[in-house]
Amino acid sequence: MAEKKSFLLRIDPALWADLEGWAQDELRSVNGQIEYLLRLAVQKRKTSGGKQANEKMPGQDGRN
Repeated sequence: MAEKKSFLLRIDPALWADLEGWAQDELRSVNGQIEYLLRLAVQKRKTSGGKQANEKMPGQDGRN
């Protein structure tokens, strides 16, 4: 298995709590849940041909 890239992620505490609960429901760690969701999002983007011009991701209101 290839070595995984490590990075620091700053995340809103409420979002963390939601991810933590979701991960517990699916018997994953929070890290595993985030990686799973990112893989799904990347696959969806690849199969849909990329982001639509008017499509916005949640939280894209100018805040980080």
